[in-house]
Formats: sequence, C-alpha cells, structure tokens
Amino acid sequence: LYGLLSGPEIMPPGPANSWRNMRAPAMTDTVVRVIDLHMMRWNNGVPEYLLLQRSPEQIYAGAWQGVTGKIKADETAWQAAIRELAEETGLQPVRLWTVDQVNFYYEAAPDRMNAIPVFGAELAAGDPVLSAEHQAYRWCPVDQAVELLLWEQQKAGLRVFHDMLTESTAKLKWMEIKL
Repeated sequence: LYGLLSGPEIMPPGPANSWRNMRAPAMTDTVVRVIDLHMMRWNNGVPEYLLLQRSPEQIYAGAWQGVTGKIKADETAWQAAIRELAEETGLQPVRLWTVDQVNFYYEAAPDRMNAIPVFGAELAAGDPVLSAEHQAYRWCPVDQAVELLLWEQQKAGLRVFHDMLTESTAKLKWMEIKL
C-alpha cells in the first residue's frame, strides 16, 4: 500500500513501515438527496418504459430521463419517488421496487458525492400529464429507452430494472416496496 500512495500529506514519515503521525487525505462528503425512478407498463406481456424530455428552460434541457427529484427532510427515498412521479406526470404506481443499482455522481462546487437510490414503478394504463419540468414523453421498448437516456448510470439502472422484470423475477418479490 505504501508504494501506491503519493504526496507529502499522506506519506508516512521515516521508514516505509512507519505509519504513525500519518495524515489521511480529506474526504468528500457523500449524500443521499435525490432519486431516480424508471417507469414501465405492460404492453402485450412486454414492458415498455416511459421517458420524459426536459423542457428548454430546465437544467439539462432536451435530455430524456425517467423521474428524478430531491428527497424532502420528512420523507424516505421511496416516498420521494412516489411524490415526484405524481408531481412530474400526474401518475401513481401500481407497484414499486428498489432496483438493484445505486447511481453515483460527483458535484464539484460543493465537493460532494451523490448516492442515488434507483426505483422502478409499474404504472396503470394511461398517459402522463406533464409538469412544466418536461416538454414531451415517449413510451419505448428497452433498447430505444436506453439509447435515449443521456446518463450512463441511468441506462444501467434501466437495464437492471428490465432484467428484474424479464429474467430475474425472484428479485421482484424480494425488492418490492409494499404500497
């Protein structure tokens, strides 16, 4: 390990086996403050996924995504997913799962890592009523949805959710959040 580290603030003084008085490097804060939610409905036994396109006046204008949003102080991450779904689409989940994926991204200005819980929701028939945050929506097969998504970790989360629905169905039982 000694040979892999560099920089005067983390190198031990004296011989290589002396670790006393060694200072650890500063650590970036890690927070859980936002969620990702992938939405689907069944179409003749095949899942199709709802994507939302960001409005021109929003950050990431024009980007396609699922539901994203901040977790309020008085709610759990899964409760935030349900609230954000209602706010952004006017829809409610029929079923909700924790997806076997946590997304991470780094924000430079506050020097923090964001750990983002990922959820999947089955929706009843019907189309969304979009909030001002989004300008369009599209129901897509998994390959088209993955192609439209901007962020690699959101693509990975959608693939994991799709695999849960189509191949790893035991996970659906274990990871379902009872509504």
